[in-house]
Amino acid sequence: MPAGEESGAGRAPTARLLYAVTAPVSARAFFRGRLAYLREQGYEVHLASSPGEDLLEVGQREGIAIHPLPMRRPIAIFADFVSLFRACLLIRRLSPDIVDAGTAKAGLLFGLAAALNGVPCRVHSLLGLFETKGGGLGRLLRLTQRISCSCAHLVICISPSLRRRAIELDMAGPDKIRCIGHGSVNGVDAERFAPTEATPAEAFELRDRLGIEHDAPVVGFVGRLVRDKGIPELVDAFLKLRELHLDVRLLLVGAFEDVDPVPDLTMQAIRGTPGITAVGFAPNPVPYYHVMDVLAFPTHREGFGEVALEAAAAGKPVVTTNATGAVDGVVDGVTGIVVPVGDADALADALRRILDDPEAAKRMGAAGQRRARTEFRPITIWEGIDVEYRRLLTDSRMREN
Repeated sequence: MPAGEESGAGRAPTARLLYAVTAPVSARAFFRGRLAYLREQGYEVHLASSPGEDLLEVGQREGIAIHPLPMRRPIAIFADFVSLFRACLLIRRLSPDIVDAGTAKAGLLFGLAAALNGVPCRVHSLLGLFETKGGGLGRLLRLTQRISCSCAHLVICISPSLRRRAIELDMAGPDKIRCIGHGSVNGVDAERFAPTEATPAEAFELRDRLGIEHDAPVVGFVGRLVRDKGIPELVDAFLKLRELHLDVRLLLVGAFEDVDPVPDLTMQAIRGTPGITAVGFAPNPVPYYHVMDVLAFPTHREGFGEVALEAAAAGKPVVTTNATGAVDGVVDGVTGIVVPVGDADALADALRRILDDPEAAKRMGAAGQRRARTEFRPITIWEGIDVEYRRLLTDSRMREN
């Protein structure tokens, strides 16, 4: 849908809703189906994000209006002021009833712009905290998140542990912070990831293309290849596993990034160790889950950790950490194993236990699949968000009267 084009199905909208995220790839990943659902409930839905093909794709897929507005993820004072000014202009032109801003930079800029322009219902979607950032930069980043929360009437956290941690850090009061259902950004489309009759043959074919033997046990990872995702510990754990399982393989699905890069020694190991396969970013990760025997997700900080749900929906056990957000994605001992953050030895031991006990791994995978299907349905998140929006609209109209 062209930029600025309004959605609607020929009926008066419930309210004009403006979503904002910094990068369009976030909208593509996080909002699949949600914006179309809200449009079908009568909202006039708009999305503002940095320009790009992903933004055009989301607009067409969801049938909503899009508004390209450049925003830079790193701190850039002059560029940020320009983006704030443009956000104010957009809000004045659209006059939305609700602004829901998520991701760090868009949350700050559109949160401020919505407050400055008196938007009656202001929501901040808190997708994670900068818990691992230290020093002056860490304090500054946490200050910006407090500002985003203070500008909002409602803060939606995407996991129960994130809500608890946000309250501990005094981001906002407990009455202002909500978590919908069991959490997650958008639930998980369990059927999309579930194995089919064709899955075994497709997995064999993909193993052939990747150069992975058909009978080799595979530890997988899906996500950004950065330090905060625990990639150094994962590589160390894999090297320890190799001493016990000479045939084990490590499959890394995701892109390396310049921000928070992995250490040089870790990069050298990834590039030079037999048995490690890095395939880069995959727009569709589904086939790769079915090559894995277990997903390793040793992250240091998360909002939720959607890949744990995706792997569970694919019937795979998950080893993750007790980091905020990540801990909500796994039921320890039931759908996977939870280990301490940064502990490569514990990670290696947990992976070994799963690889050494295929029956337990199968039980964990089945339990995770049931949990993904019952507790994390996308419609639960969408309906919960709709309820919160309508409550805010009612409260704002009561204030006006």
